[in-house]
Amino acid sequence: MTTIRNMMAVSVAAMLGLAGSVSAQSFPDKPITMIVPFAAGTSTDTVSRLIAEGMSQELGQTVVVENRAGAGGSVGTQDVVSSDSDGYTIAMGTVGTLAINKSIFPELPYDPESDVTPIAFVGYTPTLLVVSAESSFQSLDDLVEAARSEDGVTFASTGNGTSTHLAGELLKTLSDTNMIHVPFGSGAVGLAAVMSGEVDFMFNHPVSAKQNVDAGKLRALGVSGAAGSEVAPEVPPINDSYEGFDLIAWWLMHGPADMPTDVTEKLNAAVTNALASDAVSEHFVKSGISKGEIPFAELEGFISSEVKKWGDIASAANAQAN
Repeated sequence: MTTIRNMMAVSVAAMLGLAGSVSAQSFPDKPITMIVPFAAGTSTDTVSRLIAEGMSQELGQTVVVENRAGAGGSVGTQDVVSSDSDGYTIAMGTVGTLAINKSIFPELPYDPESDVTPIAFVGYTPTLLVVSAESSFQSLDDLVEAARSEDGVTFASTGNGTSTHLAGELLKTLSDTNMIHVPFGSGAVGLAAVMSGEVDFMFNHPVSAKQNVDAGKLRALGVSGAAGSEVAPEVPPINDSYEGFDLIAWWLMHGPADMPTDVTEKLNAAVTNALASDAVSEHFVKSGISKGEIPFAELEGFISSEVKKWGDIASAANAQAN
């Protein structure tokens, strides 16, 4: 009797393994939903739709983009991590949803280090530190020197706990100066405040910032990424003056935890092919985005390192979401 039971157990296990293999081979056999945890028209939305189009062509099934914004991207991300792990619901993660939010939302409903399956690194971009073209600050040294005064200097951001806020806080910490945070509702409003002289500086997306630099409205004093900026190669990295200042915004495709390896690999290949398309390449160049350079096997470690990096900055600044 024991022998028969053992044989039955082996047979069931074999059938389950075969079913999993067949499922992975046939994937996908229906449309895939890609959740964008931010509003339509945002940079994340635009990147997602371009990647989704390329993936659809590669996979032979439509990748449908759905915007589910709220709570700094946490609402849409939670919808994905609580979905089935079959690969049919995925998300475009960002530095916010997969790194920063863990530190600034005390009751974040998911853990980016344990509740997601990384699929593919999509791209990244540094930000530019800009001041008004009418400002007396001609260099980063000038700005920091002014920040040593009793009154200090002010910096704009897109909101409490955002990457633009934490970049300013890191510069404040590394330079040991008095830099006062002034949150705004959007990058456009923050840049307008800088141009008018209402606030002294801001970290902003390189393309929109560079357009205003070229128009004579802003002056760029530094790049947040240690490797510099392809959009503004003439602007020095802040890391040259303050070692350890290396911050970038990034996008990373992911699904819920425990996705089948074969399915994940298929999706990774589809993203890789989408990134090689002319449409994506042209948009990335125009938008100052560099393509992903992180191997699939290193994605989990990358997320953990980013969670720690941004968490340390948020903790030092006692930063919380709006």
